[in-house]
Amino acid sequence: MSQQKKASIATNQGKLGLTSLILMVFTSVFGFNNIPRSFYLMGYAAIPWYILAAFAFFLPFAFMISEFGAAFKDKKGGIYSWMAESVNPNFAFIGVFMWYTSFLIWMVNVGSGVWIILSNAIFGTDTTKNWSIFGLSSVATLGILAIVWILALTFVSSRGLDSIKKFTSVGGTAVAIINVALILFGVTIITANGGHLLQDFNLQALSHSPNPEYTSPISVLSFLVFAIFAYGGLEVLGGLVDETENAERTFPRGVTISAIVIAIGYAVGIFLIGTFTNWKDFFTASDVTLGNVSYLIMNNMGVQLALALGAAESTAREVGNWFARYMGISMFLAITGAFFTLIYSPLKQVIEGTPKALWPARFTELNAQGIPKNAIWVQALIVVFMIALVAFGGSGAAKFFEILVAMTNVSMTLPYIFLALAYVSFKKKDTIIKPFQRFNKPTGIVMGWVVAATVAFANIFTIIEPTITKPAEGWKQTLYSVMGPVIFGIIAAVMYRNYEKGLASSLTLEGQNAEEKRN
Repeated sequence: MSQQKKASIATNQGKLGLTSLILMVFTSVFGFNNIPRSFYLMGYAAIPWYILAAFAFFLPFAFMISEFGAAFKDKKGGIYSWMAESVNPNFAFIGVFMWYTSFLIWMVNVGSGVWIILSNAIFGTDTTKNWSIFGLSSVATLGILAIVWILALTFVSSRGLDSIKKFTSVGGTAVAIINVALILFGVTIITANGGHLLQDFNLQALSHSPNPEYTSPISVLSFLVFAIFAYGGLEVLGGLVDETENAERTFPRGVTISAIVIAIGYAVGIFLIGTFTNWKDFFTASDVTLGNVSYLIMNNMGVQLALALGAAESTAREVGNWFARYMGISMFLAITGAFFTLIYSPLKQVIEGTPKALWPARFTELNAQGIPKNAIWVQALIVVFMIALVAFGGSGAAKFFEILVAMTNVSMTLPYIFLALAYVSFKKKDTIIKPFQRFNKPTGIVMGWVVAATVAFANIFTIIEPTITKPAEGWKQTLYSVMGPVIFGIIAAVMYRNYEKGLASSLTLEGQNAEEKRN
């Protein structure tokens, strides 16, 4: 949820009550795509991991962010200020730079996957595997289209056309309706089928994945990063403490209830997919990928709903196509709107929040719309290079999207480790005024280490799992998973080191000039 929308709610309604707080947290965190992707990877066995992630990550991390937000409410640097004040600016810059680069990976992922969305919106099914430009493969074709997409949206965003963002925000409402539809139609299918589930639900199903690639202990543990990723978006909580009525009482209750509701929402959603989807029958097709599974599931829900209500098979197929079209249109609008914001918003925050001397002078120049006009094009070129690197790597469509999702999950969750470690230092520093505290010092320090360890282990297992389970080719996915975070982490460290050297030289020169004046 944008800061502008959050501020508008606070202004129009005064202090946030319990219900408003829960709704805000829910809309910021809950993501429908996590449900079908999780069922595809783990079946019903995904449910316990979402519950574990809620208690080992979501709840403690949410309270940490809220304490940060209350303590540094007057700082303009966001998470950079939190980490700089708690640890040191060098640590903070590496953390915030990796946070920013996770959005670059997101753009690489979504820039390629958006064409699957558009295909479903137009045709009611994923036809991208048959697309070809200049005789190229479908993967290379999607890469070229993604490059054109990135350059076009960068051009439009650099001109600050807010009206387009307002138009595409309609997609947010449309996506919310999908969550309601899953519950409503899932229950309808169960009822119409006399309580019969296409995927058997029992204790074994909760502990064993039907996916043969997720049966080893390492692969199962690697799924934890998906569950953690599903609780992303918690950064919005940092600024909500002061806007909450009776914060010390309402905020813990609101966050706790939100965690329970979101965990139950994911669990119920995964269960309901099993009511109309048999894993072995549905997911053995070679054209199912993490990029298109959500639309195939929506299509199948439409088919099974129509069949359960007595429709002919031809009619059921058409209903399924329209379900997929609806999801395609909704997601296309929502993602287009998100792109217009995320192309410049994280970049602007990281440039304005950190010391300006860290960046080339031209990077900090803003146009009339307040957008870093030069930096935004450098960003576009970096994203284009990464898309080309993955798209022309020779992998098939399934491996292509698995690589992109792995890059996104690892990159977007690593900054949580930095924030958790900064929180440990934050709790130890008695000089920092803490107007809101959910944890006392000893408990807070333990919670900080628990969150850091949870995210670290989840990422480690995600990174090494392909190499261990598929030695011949899995090393490529492992390489792509670590490539982005490692490269950008090194870049951040070098940038800050150069900044410190420049600052030291400047101070030395000023001292010499002052000495000369005195003499």
